[in-house]
Amino acid sequence: MRWDGQQIGTEDGAALPGLQKMAGLVRTVRTPEFAGIVFHEVTARSVLNKVPAASRMPFRWTVNPFRGCSHACVYCYARSTHTYLDMDAGADFDSQIVVKVNAPEVLARDLSKPSWGREQVALGTNTDPYQRAEGRYRLMPGIIGALVESGTPLSVLTKGTLLRRDLPLLGEGAAHVPVSLGISLAVLDPDLQHLLEPGTPSPRARLDLVRAIRETGLDCHVMVAPVLPWVTDSREHLDALLAAIADAGATSASVMAAHLRPGVKDWYLQWLQTHRPALVPEYQRLYGRGAYAPDAYRTWLAERVAPLLRRHGLSRGAGLRTQQPREPEAPAQAPDAVMQAALF
Repeated sequence: MRWDGQQIGTEDGAALPGLQKMAGLVRTVRTPEFAGIVFHEVTARSVLNKVPAASRMPFRWTVNPFRGCSHACVYCYARSTHTYLDMDAGADFDSQIVVKVNAPEVLARDLSKPSWGREQVALGTNTDPYQRAEGRYRLMPGIIGALVESGTPLSVLTKGTLLRRDLPLLGEGAAHVPVSLGISLAVLDPDLQHLLEPGTPSPRARLDLVRAIRETGLDCHVMVAPVLPWVTDSREHLDALLAAIADAGATSASVMAAHLRPGVKDWYLQWLQTHRPALVPEYQRLYGRGAYAPDAYRTWLAERVAPLLRRHGLSRGAGLRTQQPREPEAPAQAPDAVMQAALF
């Protein structure tokens, strides 16, 4: 079925269980342009989400126009959110995408309320706002426009090169409100990147996006996350990646170890079993007690990347903990670190 051949407002009896009871579902879309992906269009009552007070995030408000993500990153921390819709955190997260089709209008309404304090709003904190479907739905120009018009600072974190389309709008907006842009890039090798993130633009394309952002006159931070123990945490890989990021003109970078929530952990371990089976016992040991790698590994990683960030001029002076570094000679030896200061 094609986009323009479907009725809005009809009830879809084939909808997945969680969507059948979701308020605001207006239609389900399948199209040859996105083979294997189903879009569930909903009208949202609100898209401005408040971050819990206990969170360590440096922002208190987010907007996510999509739920689920066709980037299909095997390690994505947001996978478990799909279980709230009675979908699974694996294949459903990659292929059953919820689209808040009225997000710009609802956001503009929320931001016009006298109670709105014009605090920073972060985009890209759960699923990527510039995943492929944004090229069809074009929600972000309206969202950016609503934020700028209301005088609200904004930040965007994305792997999607569709951001390039909106650079003129973001550049113009930066004259009126603070605008922070970040690109997520954690894997330099294109073959490994395709295995880990099959729906994302290539590393080269994202580095070119960094260049385009800088040519617009905006700063660009790169989030090297997640770093995957024994897969992408070698000094050689991190040095080469940070060198490429610096060469692209990024103004800063930060590095963060993977965290594997329930659901996400199972899906990632399946990937490991297929592509790196020898590492499965090591991950079970490292992440056996929770979603975060232990402090020893995070500290070790922070100490490894601190001199690399300085060497390539990407350090933001985040104040990494310093202890005598030690090298892991084999997976069983590898240690863990303080999360770097937040991206924006």
